[in-house]
Amino acid sequence: MFRNKSFEGLPGSEGCDVSEARRCSKCCRCCTCKCCSIATVVIIVLVFVVLLAVYFGFGYPIHASCTINWAFPQNCSSVNTSLIAQMEEWTSRDNCLDGGQKCLYTFISSSSTELKGTHTTPVRGYIDDMTFTFMDPQDSQTTCSVKAFSTSRVWYAYLDFGTNYCNLRNLAEGAGLTSGSNFSEVTRDSICTQYTSRNCEVY
Repeated sequence: MFRNKSFEGLPGSEGCDVSEARRCSKCCRCCTCKCCSIATVVIIVLVFVVLLAVYFGFGYPIHASCTINWAFPQNCSSVNTSLIAQMEEWTSRDNCLDGGQKCLYTFISSSSTELKGTHTTPVRGYIDDMTFTFMDPQDSQTTCSVKAFSTSRVWYAYLDFGTNYCNLRNLAEGAGLTSGSNFSEVTRDSICTQYTSRNCEVY
């Protein structure tokens, strides 16, 4: 008498008929699914614990991002136009052939209160979303307060070597907006990932 090979080795399959062995097989698959579900929950919990550890241990945002508050000694319409022009100048990869990340910017949209764009890292191809919120009227003649924000699209990113800060700062510097005597910038590690260890010549 031949043994049904598909059920060989199943607990309790020795001496049981085919229908019983099939029930055993179904039960094993069910147990495997339960194990997979438990493993998924454990992984999610571990990721959450790591993020909390990073936040409380290093003082960085839970997700890789950066918020900067800028004050420029010119009107917001001029600042808006300058940032867009710099994004369009650095659209191609050409400016990064010798290193750095002052390239691959994309202009998305602009209004009197907000400017949106993206930056793609030239090596890995990660995309970061940037938003510049103009806090003063565009026609103000003397000052422009801007809240600049950059964040990684990669959901699990929590350290970025200061990349999100450099996305914003490189653009403003390239546009010549940071050289004025009355220019000011305010940010810190708690709202800007790895700000104090940034290196914008690299990132």
